Amino acid sequence: MSRKYGGAHRVKGVPGLSQISIDLKPHRSVSDVFINQKMDVTELVKYIETKKKAGEDVTFFHAFLAAIGKTIYNRPTLNYFVANRHIWEHEKVVLSFVAKVSFDDHSEEMMVMIPIEKNDDIYTLGKKVREKVASFRNARTGNVDKKGANSAIDVLGKLPNLIRVPIVGMFKWTDKKGILPKSLAKDNLYYSTAIVSNLGSIECGAIFHNITDFGNASSLLTMGEIKDEEIIDGKKREVRKICEWGMNFDERIADGYYFAKSAKMLQYLLSNPELLEKPAGEKIDMPELR
Repeated sequence: MSRKYGGAHRVKGVPGLSQISIDLKPHRSVSDVFINQKMDVTELVKYIETKKKAGEDVTFFHAFLAAIGKTIYNRPTLNYFVANRHIWEHEKVVLSFVAKVSFDDHSEEMMVMIPIEKNDDIYTLGKKVREKVASFRNARTGNVDKKGANSAIDVLGKLPNLIRVPIVGMFKWTDKKGILPKSLAKDNLYYSTAIVSNLGSIECGAIFHNITDFGNASSLLTMGEIKDEEIIDGKKREVRKICEWGMNFDERIADGYYFAKSAKMLQYLLSNPELLEKPAGEKIDMPELR
């Protein structure tokens, strides 16, 4: 596996229009597009309730991660990113998020990386999340076991401006060239396929959060609260469970048509949650995408 950009290979045969769009907009921070999508999660709510009654530790966040991972495997361009004016593809699918050590205003936050293998499903992903978060939340000593970028941030953040600013500048340069030290890419959420945030867990709505030039995450997805909403289909009125999603994508890796069809696949998975029990890399036969 290449160590370039945290493990990636360059995509060959990039269309001319795509390359020119990168030249015109070389920065990720000004190339993100926003998709606001209300996802019908009625069937997912029933699924989670059934699993909990059966004593299984399955959460909405586990389901969201599984659905996103399965969508990326089926829509592989979502695993692309732009760096140094070229398009690259991650060699792994990795989702990242920020977790608080404890639920209070002044609690420390930790960056968490969850690699999704082709044979992962909602159960194995749930286990990965629980183990990763528990590794620092259960520390009774009050000392959090920080490694990689989590540790480096603490050290750098305490340095005076005169020292910190040029060091950070050097890291940004190595990031641009794809040679950021491996230790700083470890547990660094900006070095992932997508950054996710389940804001519904804190009773907040979905937001749009900008993607950054640092690192190689080309998308950021937030999920809001699940609420009852009346849906009108012709003359039929029905109350459904709706979850709002805010999705940011780097428009240089794909066009709007590709993103829109990817969102449809995500909705399809949330409407058919039993598919999340199948391997993430398994091909989905979705009529709308034929």
